[in-house]
Amino acid sequence: MNFVAFERAKQGTGASRRLRITGRTPGIVYGGATPPAMVELDHNALWHALKKEAFHSSVLDMEIAGQVNKVLLRNVQMHPFKQLVLHIDFQRVDATTKLHMKVPLHYSGDENSPAVKTEGCIANHVVTEIEVLCLPADLPEFIAVDLSGLKKGHSLHLNDVVLPKGVTAVTHGKNNPVLVSVVMVAGAEPAPEAAAAAPAADAKAAGKAPAKAPAKAPAAKK
Repeated sequence: MNFVAFERAKQGTGASRRLRITGRTPGIVYGGATPPAMVELDHNALWHALKKEAFHSSVLDMEIAGQVNKVLLRNVQMHPFKQLVLHIDFQRVDATTKLHMKVPLHYSGDENSPAVKTEGCIANHVVTEIEVLCLPADLPEFIAVDLSGLKKGHSLHLNDVVLPKGVTAVTHGKNNPVLVSVVMVAGAEPAPEAAAAAPAADAKAAGKAPAKAPAKAPAAKK
């Protein structure tokens, strides 16, 4: 995914405020042997780019003064209540250096799994993204996860997912974390008490209704 940035000469709070008034967003590009560079981007184009998942999770081609730089989006500062990007940070990418990056998980097939289709359960997506370590060329835009084999009483763990070639998951000491849990839907199965009471209710319904007590004769008038 490519986008255009422009060199920014002026720095400081006042300069950044004036830049935003003109429809531009201040930013910075850092990393590698090159010194950090101050940049500015068209705010509307940036706003629409930020809505795309690939802009957050893949290596980007940033064009500055006719030269293309490989970068990663590292930080976005938003206005507290306005639809306004205040500042944005990018990191230069070295093709020979492994990088840490959070990659989204795309789940599919849960509606066809035995747990959901026939066993009255739902698939609870506990984790929606994982951190990975890989070379820039191996960085996936997302990782597809098939849930069609989910069964009642089982969960999907990280070790159950086949990662793309050259990609290693970073768990920060967690041992095989749960990605998807199978949860029973309330009311999908009768409670034990209700199940035990059901035969008694059926037997009562099959029997005769109890006879009504005879009405009392009216008292004789004196």
